[in-house]
Amino acid sequence: MMAKVIDTHMHSWDLQKVRYSWLDGDTSILAQNYYPSGIEAQLEAANVSAAVMVQAANNIEDTAFMFDCAEQYPWIIGVVGWVDLLNPETAKKQLEAHLQNKYFKGIRHLIHDEPDHNWLLQSAVIKSLGILADHGVPFDVVGVKIEHIKAAIQVAKQIPHLKMVFDHLNHPPIATSEQFGAWGEAITEAAAMPNFYAKISGLGTCCADFNDWSANTIEPYIAFVLEHFGIDKLMIGGDWPVSLLAGDYITTHHTYQAVVNKLVAPEHQEKIYSTNATRFYKLG
Repeated sequence: MMAKVIDTHMHSWDLQKVRYSWLDGDTSILAQNYYPSGIEAQLEAANVSAAVMVQAANNIEDTAFMFDCAEQYPWIIGVVGWVDLLNPETAKKQLEAHLQNKYFKGIRHLIHDEPDHNWLLQSAVIKSLGILADHGVPFDVVGVKIEHIKAAIQVAKQIPHLKMVFDHLNHPPIATSEQFGAWGEAITEAAAMPNFYAKISGLGTCCADFNDWSANTIEPYIAFVLEHFGIDKLMIGGDWPVSLLAGDYITTHHTYQAVVNKLVAPEHQEKIYSTNATRFYKLG
């Protein structure tokens, strides 16, 4: 029997409760409220047993909203929230408050929306990331540029005890079919470091045509990260509801699982589907 998946990358948002600046002026299907109730009925068909909610706004209100969701839905077993990394003293206080919540598992900042690709390397941010590391709290890296990978590598060198995970494989060049270019070189360097994990997630929206992608489209990139990260540092994430831009939730998960089942021996698949995530995020 196939192992159940912990979906390590799911979002929810309430446009009336929280400001999501990246949705300002958005006219896509994303410009509406998304609650866990909207996905709950599809979890079993997607072979998903539990999920980790991930930050979608650089504010405390978003984290509070996710904590509320986790209280209401037993299958939400973790929350990756936000603290003000630009202000270490504030970040420390916010982090200590988050740590009182049993669902709190990590921190993320929307670095891909920052004009400065080296945003992570500011002295204040480095200090705050060091505070995360000292508390054993991991950091999600949501990068889309090669520079984001390189900045994260510099962070890892300065804070070797900070665990980090590349969301969405840091946007591999699937759209151009490049195999694997500067992305591959940077990811290879990062994968060799013990700090880094990676999420097989968000790949449908990396494709040139959101409506025309398949297991064959993404297999080379998953094979590449399997080669370099190995079976102990990869996990699965659906990226709902952003993933809806490129297809429905069940199909997205089935596509990832088809590739993993092809490339990974049955006795090791559970690592990628749940064990690695449980260890990385310290899930109960």
